[in-house]
Amino acid sequence: MTISSMTRMVDTPRRRWLRGTVTGLLFLCVCLSWGTTWLGIKIAIESVPPLTASGLRFLIAFPLFLLFSFIRRAPIFFPRGARGFFVFVTFCYFGLPYYLLNYGEIHVSSGLTALIFSCMPVFILAFSAVVLRERIYVSQILGIAIGFGSLFMILHVQGISIDHAEFKGVLAILGAAVLHAMCYVVTKKKGSEISVITYNTLPIGIAGLMLFTLGLVVETPSFTNITARSWWALAYLGIFASVGGFIVYFVLLKRLSPVVLSFVFIIFPVFAVILGAWYEGLSISRELVLYSLLLLVGFAITKVPLERLRVPRS
Repeated sequence: MTISSMTRMVDTPRRRWLRGTVTGLLFLCVCLSWGTTWLGIKIAIESVPPLTASGLRFLIAFPLFLLFSFIRRAPIFFPRGARGFFVFVTFCYFGLPYYLLNYGEIHVSSGLTALIFSCMPVFILAFSAVVLRERIYVSQILGIAIGFGSLFMILHVQGISIDHAEFKGVLAILGAAVLHAMCYVVTKKKGSEISVITYNTLPIGIAGLMLFTLGLVVETPSFTNITARSWWALAYLGIFASVGGFIVYFVLLKRLSPVVLSFVFIIFPVFAVILGAWYEGLSISRELVLYSLLLLVGFAITKVPLERLRVPRS
C-alpha cells in the first residue's frame, strides 16, 4: 500500500465530515434566506407599492442571473418547442404570484404569510394526482386535513374573518401558492429537460420589466418617498433571497435527495414567524405555536407518506 493511498484512507472520514458540515450549513442558509424573504417583502412594501416592488426586486436580480448563466455557460433562451411553456413560467411562476405575495403582505403579517404559503406542498400533491396521475396515500389525505384544519385555527386565533381586509390578503397568498404548485407540476411534465439557470434567468427579467412598467402606470409610485430601508430590503430580496438562495439551492440539488431538500418549505416558516413577530412587535401565543407546529407536521406528512416508511416483513 502506497503512502498516498494510506493518506486518502486517513482523510476520508474527515472529508465526509467536512462535506456533511458544509451541506448542513448550506441547508441552513437556504432556510434563513427564504425565511427572511417574507420580512424583506414587508419592509419593501412599506414605501413601495406591491407591483413596483415586485418588478424592482426582479430587475435587481436579473443582471446577476445573467452573470451566473454566463459563468455556467447555460443558455438563457428556452428551446423552440417550449415557447408557450416559457410564457407560462414567466406569468404564472414569477409575474402574478409575486405580486399576489406583495399584495397579501399589505394586509397580513410576514410570519403568517410564510405559514399560509407553506400550504404549497398540498397543492403540488393535488396537481400531481390530476396532471401526472401520481398516487395519493391515505396518510397524505390525513396530513392535508391536519394542515388545513390547523391553518383555519391559526386564522381564527389571529382574528382574521371574511369581513376583514386581511382575508383578501390570505386569498392572495393562497393564490400565489396554488400558482407556484401548478408551475412545479407542469415543469415536471414539460420542462424537465430545461436547465435550472435557463428556467430562471430570462423569465425573471421579463417578469421584472413587466411588473415594474405596470406599476409605473397603475400605481404611479413616488420614488422620492421610498425610504432607504425599503431600498435595502429590495436589494436584499434581489441579491440574497433571489440569486443567493437560488445558487445555494442549486448546489444542494446535487448533494441531497429532492425529498430531503423539499423540507426547506416546512422549516423556513419557523424562521419567518420568529423574525416577523420580532420586527412587527407581535406576540406569539401558545395557540399560534401549537397550531403552527400541527400545520407543518401535517404538510410534512404529505411530502413523506407514512406508508412508505413501513418496513416490509421478511
